[in-house]
Amino acid sequence: MNDLVRHRQIIELLRDRPFASVRELQEHLGVSAATIRRDIDKIDQSGGARKVYGGISALDGAASQTTAFARPYDENRDLAVDAKRQIAELASTMVQDGDAVIVNGGSTCYHLGVKLAERNVRLFTNSMPLAAYLGEHGKCNLTIAGGELHREPRVIYSPSQSADFYASKFFLGAQGIGPDGLLESHPLMVRSIQELSRQADQVIVLADSRKFSIQARNVSLPLSRVGTVITDDGLSDQAAKMLEGAGVTVLMATGGSA
Repeated sequence: MNDLVRHRQIIELLRDRPFASVRELQEHLGVSAATIRRDIDKIDQSGGARKVYGGISALDGAASQTTAFARPYDENRDLAVDAKRQIAELASTMVQDGDAVIVNGGSTCYHLGVKLAERNVRLFTNSMPLAAYLGEHGKCNLTIAGGELHREPRVIYSPSQSADFYASKFFLGAQGIGPDGLLESHPLMVRSIQELSRQADQVIVLADSRKFSIQARNVSLPLSRVGTVITDDGLSDQAAKMLEGAGVTVLMATGGSA
C-alpha cells in the first residue's frame, strides 16, 4: 500500500470519528508506528486533518456541515483555560463541607476537582486524569468509577459505575448546549451522563460560552433536568434567554471569558 492510499484511508476513517490514535491506525493499516507518524505529518501539512498528541484529529466540520465532533481530551484541555478556571472557581463555592458530589470527566470538571482536592467532601469521579491527580495530591474522600478505561474521552465506565454512590450535586460539562439540551457526539459520554444523573439531586453544568455555538449529534440530558449552568461572560443574550426560558439558573463567572 503506497503513501497516497494510506493517506486517503486515514482521511476516510476520520469522516466517521473525531480522532484516531497512532496505535489504532497501525492496526487498521498494518504498518509501523513510524510510518503512521510520517503519514500524520504529511496529512497535517497538506491540511487534510490535524496532527494532535497521540494521533490525528478530523478538521472541524469535515464530516458534517452541521455536526461537530468531540476534540481529543488533550486538545480540548488547552482551550479557553482562563474561562474554565473561573467557572470551576465559582462552582466550588456551591460545594459545602460534608457534601457528596459527582464530578464528571472533562477538562472544566477537572479544574473543579482540583479545587475540591483538599476539601472535606466525598467525591465520585469517572475521570482518569482527575482520579490520578486526587490520588496523588488530594485529601478528600475519593470514590472512582469501576469498569473499563476508555483513553478517549479519558473516562472509566461500566453500566454499574455509580450504583452505590448518591450525591447532592452532579457537576458535568457538555460538548455543546442547545434548545434540546446538553449535546455530546461520543455515545459513551451520553450513557455515562444519563446514568450518573440518576444518582444525584442537582445537575450543574460547567460550560464556557463557546459551547452554545457547537452542535453535536446526541442529547445527553434535556434542559429540564438541568438546575444550573455556570458559564463565562461571553454568553450571548440569545443563549441566556434560551436557558432562562427552560427554567435553568445561569451563573456568570466574570473575568474568564475566552
